[in-house]
Amino acid sequence: MTEVLPLFGSEYELAKGIKEGNRKAQAALFDQYSGLMLAICIRYMGDKMLAEDVMLRGFMKVFEKIDQFNFKGSFEGWVKRIMVNEALMKIRSKKKVEVDIEEVSAMTFKTDEARSLEEEDLMQMLAQLPDGYRTVFNLYAIEGYSHAEIAEQLGISEGTSKSQLSRARGMLQNMLAEQEENLRKLLNDNQ
Repeated sequence: MTEVLPLFGSEYELAKGIKEGNRKAQAALFDQYSGLMLAICIRYMGDKMLAEDVMLRGFMKVFEKIDQFNFKGSFEGWVKRIMVNEALMKIRSKKKVEVDIEEVSAMTFKTDEARSLEEEDLMQMLAQLPDGYRTVFNLYAIEGYSHAEIAEQLGISEGTSKSQLSRARGMLQNMLAEQEENLRKLLNDNQ
């Protein structure tokens, strides 16, 4: 992140400047957080142009709702929550969240393999997941929401949330296995 905060001293002074309508504070907020917020939006939307639209709408919402920030928690966290909510609203408006409540056998995600991947590779894999799977995976595995919270946010049952997560993990495992197989073939061909 670019270090813009010294201009305002702290994230709270930055929030105060935005509350006062200070244009430099608004620009500083965008400069400071746009990269992180775009990455969050891309995780949910899977498409950079759509994610940029969601992010810009999110920043507009931050400026509109700044009076609701009560200085009791992290300002960055408050902005992040707005971005996640904007992404979820966009997904809901597209009506693409899958609601398959069929039982799925539990699969464990190989975290060691995931950690060894480059972040960009993982982001590409996440982008390949169907919208519903990607949304639940992001909320649960990355944002730390519970299945009950996900169900409430998306208007689905907890069972559907668990099923979507399980299927997302399964798809990611398959993608990892395919990537490993392709790497093995490439190494064998080069020997």
